[in-house]
Amino acid sequence: MRRNTLVFGLILAAATAFAKDLKAYQSGELLQMDSVSCGVQQKNGDNLNVPTETGSDHLKTQKVCQEYVLQTDRTIYRIRARDKRHPELLPVGERAQFRFDKDKLLLRAEYADSKEREYVVVSTKPRSESTADASPIRLNHLQ
Repeated sequence: MRRNTLVFGLILAAATAFAKDLKAYQSGELLQMDSVSCGVQQKNGDNLNVPTETGSDHLKTQKVCQEYVLQTDRTIYRIRARDKRHPELLPVGERAQFRFDKDKLLLRAEYADSKEREYVVVSTKPRSESTADASPIRLNHLQ
């Protein structure tokens, strides 16, 4: 009986040691959505990622993608949906949780289901504080 308990305890300890850590989510707010050009669609349905002249006969329309601004406590991300054929519209002004997995950002909006959607980070920049706080402090030799 003691031997079985010892074996069970060792197996349980080994299982917890090799278990994957749960991914921690960061929280942010969706500030705005912009429609940006993300290529040109030809008449035959092929997409080009590089915009070309619109005067050409074989070009149909310029493809538009939704780009969102996601703001965290320290960083501002500009993101686009990875699936360009079926992008999910996100509610601007709502909170969202996200995490990074290799080269993609997995986002789930708090208002809806807990389904993660894949996004590409287009750009990042640090969140700037107010200009009054950003001014340098000048100390004299008496302080």
